[in-house]
Amino acid sequence: MAGSPRVGVLALQGDVREHAALLAGLGAEVALVRRPEELATVDGLVIPGGESSVIDKLSRTFGMREPIRVAIAAGLPVYGTCAGLILLADEVLDGIDGQQSFGGMDIAVRRNAFGRQTESFEIDLQVPALGDAPVHATFIRAPIVERAGDRVEVLASLPDGRIVAVRQGALIGTSFHPEVEGETRFHVMLLESAREAAATR
Repeated sequence: MAGSPRVGVLALQGDVREHAALLAGLGAEVALVRRPEELATVDGLVIPGGESSVIDKLSRTFGMREPIRVAIAAGLPVYGTCAGLILLADEVLDGIDGQQSFGGMDIAVRRNAFGRQTESFEIDLQVPALGDAPVHATFIRAPIVERAGDRVEVLASLPDGRIVAVRQGALIGTSFHPEVEGETRFHVMLLESAREAAATR
């Protein structure tokens, strides 16, 4: 589609195909990003769910960690789901030894806050920033946000108050997997930011 933003999906590990298919369905030009030169061509980036510690290690192996950190600091729109949320956090409360994040969001997250994969669950969430229709959210070994700084907008919380969706500037993070349910509104939010970024490139 002419004029569509070029959005990358960090393709080191995790549910890359699901995000790529959803973005393509929204009319974005999609790039699978594994190398710094590929990152340099995109107007926005999705960091998918998977294993945050594995994505962290692979990002260093492929020379991607610092380029992503620099791009985030420079204002690249990024949407992180589940493991992606962990990687966007400035603080990971229970990371494995040596685990690092890309950072950029003034939040502290706890990994696997809901237990094992067998304890995955679904729930309808109200997300006022996305309109009246609830978001059907799927949580799979999901993190939670235990601290959100003053610059962070809380987009959604569970009924018990635990924070599961946040936004800070051009960065969006969710504990859950909208792509599993075909929920597109968070990706549309990313595309709007990416479109703005593309206009200023």
